[in-house]
Amino acid sequence: MNLKSERRGIHVDQSELLCKKGCGYYGNPAWQGFCSKCWREEYHKARQKQIQEDWELAERLQREEEEAYASSQSTQGAQSLTFSKFEEKKTNEKTRKVTTVKKFFTASSRAGAKKALAGKLKEIQEAKAPSPSIHRQASIETDRVSKEFIEFIRTCQKPGQDIYKQCKLFLDTMSHKRDLSIEEQSECAQDFYQNVADRLQTRWKVPPEKVEKAMDEVEKYIMTRQYKYVFCPETTDDEKKDLAVQKRIRALHWVTPQMLCVPVSEEIPEVSDMVVKAITDIIEMDSKRVPRDKLACITKCSKHIFNAIKITKNEPASADDFLPTLIYIVLKGNPPRLQSNIQYITRFCNPSRLMTGEDGYYFTNLCCAVAFIEKLDAQSLNLSQEDFDRFMTGQTSPKKQESDSFSPDVCLGVKQMCKSLDLLSQLNERQERIVSEAKKLEKDLIDWTDGITKEVEDIVEKYPLEIKPKSQALAAIDSENVENDKLPPPLQPQVYAG
Repeated sequence: MNLKSERRGIHVDQSELLCKKGCGYYGNPAWQGFCSKCWREEYHKARQKQIQEDWELAERLQREEEEAYASSQSTQGAQSLTFSKFEEKKTNEKTRKVTTVKKFFTASSRAGAKKALAGKLKEIQEAKAPSPSIHRQASIETDRVSKEFIEFIRTCQKPGQDIYKQCKLFLDTMSHKRDLSIEEQSECAQDFYQNVADRLQTRWKVPPEKVEKAMDEVEKYIMTRQYKYVFCPETTDDEKKDLAVQKRIRALHWVTPQMLCVPVSEEIPEVSDMVVKAITDIIEMDSKRVPRDKLACITKCSKHIFNAIKITKNEPASADDFLPTLIYIVLKGNPPRLQSNIQYITRFCNPSRLMTGEDGYYFTNLCCAVAFIEKLDAQSLNLSQEDFDRFMTGQTSPKKQESDSFSPDVCLGVKQMCKSLDLLSQLNERQERIVSEAKKLEKDLIDWTDGITKEVEDIVEKYPLEIKPKSQALAAIDSENVENDKLPPPLQPQVYAG
């Protein structure tokens, strides 16, 4: 993500934030440009490679030590009996040196080393098989959370032991309920939260503030373990909704802060930094596993928004200012898997945290912002339907800032880019005008042709052209007197001399 361009208010191409693997989701700089799913796949590939190398090293060491051991045994048989005790002692010393590697391959050692080797073999077999999202191996984060949870349990003494038993029982139960719908699994998790909280308050008389802390640790432990099974499961349409929201936000890239009445001026460097931090926090939400951590990202994003509004207006921000700004941040950041994260928090977060406190308030506003984006229309932005449709289809874009109004510290590249955009806008308007005039000329030609045709038809109808048939030739008077062939000749005129 180009932070410099973001500080200057330039729209960043969303394709620059996509995962390097080309899966369509957004990458995270903390994960070398990969999204969370692809980063875990790359991590498991590297882990598989390391396990394979360790396995090959162990086999090679085993062969070398067995050859050394066999050679020492043959040397011992060839020597004299006088040195038998000395050689036996020497052989035992060599045997102890190779015990570390050989224990991994002997049937007698089934406690520590054999168990570790069996674990490695299992990991290699599972790594070679196809690894869909619901069968991913436990990551480093899962191991770290488990250790932290055990350390927390030790500080709670008896209540901690009870909590640990309840959590293990819940995880074992959920492992046999994978075929349940996500709503039923959510109900099981919510019932578990309620039962553990009631048990701490009624049986162990734990103070409310410690109960809340204990529930945070419980949620962190069980949801880190359950994350790969309950986040965006294949049995739901969460992924389809994610793609629909991302497509919708990309289509609304032209929306400006002025259209949303956002009281934030990104020309102020400090405000621009706050906007960048807010976008980073809302994008980082997808990298967290625990619902509480995802809520914390939303809370941090919201606080940066409040600070940006406060600096711009030089007064505390109000709720009417906050929601439009949050909508603008979501449109500008286009967080990955937004609907999946919202559904995950709703289903598996501790209900007491969602119903009370600032986390619940900010989460509610985020849900409202997403709903507003999904139903955004021309009336919401005070635009005509024609302009809204043209903006959505990419035929044109809102008028950009004039280059003369830029501050002196703006770089030349930004000014040149704005001039180019203005030129493209003018060419687009000219092209549209030419097309409109061409269509008008075409219509005029069609109307003229139709008019001429109608006039000709009217004249023909008014003065019809009658074509008479050809008359027959006159026959001789005596042509029919075929019976009398001796008729006198016709009279000839005579001239008399007077």
